[in-house]
Amino acid sequence: MKPPIILAIDDDQAVLQSIQRDLRPQYRKSYKILATTSASEALETLVELKKQNEEVALFLSDQRMPEMLGVDFLMKARKIYPNAKTVLLTAYSDIEAAIRAINDVQLDYYLNKPWDPPTEKLYPVLDELLNDWQSSYRPPFEGLTLIGYQFSPHTHQLKDFLAGNLFPYQWLDIELNPEARNLVELHQIDSKDMPVVVLEDGTVLKQPTLQALGEKIGLKPKATQSLYDLAIIGAGPAGLAAAVYGGSEGLRTILIDKRAPGGQAGTSSRIENYLGFPTGLSGAELTRRAITQATRFGVEFLAPQEVVAIKPNGQYKHVQFSDGSEVVARSILLSTGVSYHQLDCPGLDRLTGAGVYYGAATTEAYAFKGKPVYVVGGGNSAGQGAMYLSRMASDVYILIRRPDLTATMSQYLIDQIDKTPNIHVLPCTSVVEGLGESHLECLIIQDLTTGESRKVPASALFIFIGTKPYTDWIQMNIIKDAKGFIETGRDLAKYPDYKDFWKLNRDPFLLETCSAGIFAAGDVRAGAMNRVASAVGEGAMAVSFVHKYLAET
Repeated sequence: MKPPIILAIDDDQAVLQSIQRDLRPQYRKSYKILATTSASEALETLVELKKQNEEVALFLSDQRMPEMLGVDFLMKARKIYPNAKTVLLTAYSDIEAAIRAINDVQLDYYLNKPWDPPTEKLYPVLDELLNDWQSSYRPPFEGLTLIGYQFSPHTHQLKDFLAGNLFPYQWLDIELNPEARNLVELHQIDSKDMPVVVLEDGTVLKQPTLQALGEKIGLKPKATQSLYDLAIIGAGPAGLAAAVYGGSEGLRTILIDKRAPGGQAGTSSRIENYLGFPTGLSGAELTRRAITQATRFGVEFLAPQEVVAIKPNGQYKHVQFSDGSEVVARSILLSTGVSYHQLDCPGLDRLTGAGVYYGAATTEAYAFKGKPVYVVGGGNSAGQGAMYLSRMASDVYILIRRPDLTATMSQYLIDQIDKTPNIHVLPCTSVVEGLGESHLECLIIQDLTTGESRKVPASALFIFIGTKPYTDWIQMNIIKDAKGFIETGRDLAKYPDYKDFWKLNRDPFLLETCSAGIFAAGDVRAGAMNRVASAVGEGAMAVSFVHKYLAET
């Protein structure tokens, strides 16, 4: 934490040195001591200090200065730091002005010069003022601050990106938070520049892209080498497990993700059926541990970086990125996972990011404290999202098309939902339409049994339906099933064009695609079980097949 500042101003250099000499031995352990002979320079410095999130505890100013009187300086300084304590240094002839200042500018104390000995005339006064300041002082948030409108798709995208990358940040709603308005005024930010990110050093990023923000917070979108033994595309549980095993077994491994590590599992508020964690753990915590483990083994992690194509060239595979750069790998693991299906209803597309969210329960839950929200979906992700939302929302309504949750959700989650009084399951019900101007305000929902529709107030709609594999970008000869999931191993033989692509004498390994040396693991693979543990197992297993393939080549 940055130490608060004591700022001393006196145009007489000899007096200023005397002030510094007395302040430093007494206060330098807890405060930063700054001093200047120029009041104008001090005011300019205060603005910069404010932008850098520095805090001033006390101003100690001489009264008679040629640029401006001490009282005038303290009035201006108080506008920048209204909670700082103020002390005026006066000669005997200035006492009347000091007394008037107590009433006019809420001066905290005036101190006659000289103040010898300081142990009797200076320290007791300053100690009392500083103790009083400390009693009400709340340290400012140290780090990145995001300012914007709650119902802005771009703002939601930035929040989701920061949360997904496990980066701590402070969110300030410009419409509700006075601190947000103060920062906007301080940095002279126009409303059309929203959302903005204010970095700890005072740098302002206006409407930043994910790539620009990622570089500023220390993420690496550029590879450091040109050739890798294993390139893993997608940093969900399968990709993370493969990275840990690949790195620990000496493979030059690079892990690439277009947004953030963790995949859908990374957004889960609580995973309670993962082996070895009897009290459960969040997806974010699992992701943090895995990334730490992989990087400790020398794995290089690129994010945000989007892969747009794979171009095999003999035993080498060229992985091409959206920014035009590329890396070459001897083997590839496709672990891009799945995304939620878009809910095709009038109004929802227009309101996505403005009250309608796909996943993102942990990112947006706090914004809907005390308000009714709806969840669409009957799988574990929907159940975990509903449980997390129930901590903040007044009521959580789960909409499912089936009569109950038993066929799609783990029993432990069903039991938790049954015991949570503000979660309500609405069976055989679907969303028909979303209503609202700038953000979601109401939903029209339909009872599928009776066909009856009704309008209900809804502050937010969180959608957790379906599993659409993220494979549309793959244009090379990789066999997929009718839904777009990647086929591997012996299942490839049922496709008539399999032999057109597979030219080796051996059969494909269990997780190998029809292109030798390119493997698939996790939810993106046809026939995979949609569980975190199975994805982790497949990621680890894929590395053993990578070793076998590399031994051949």
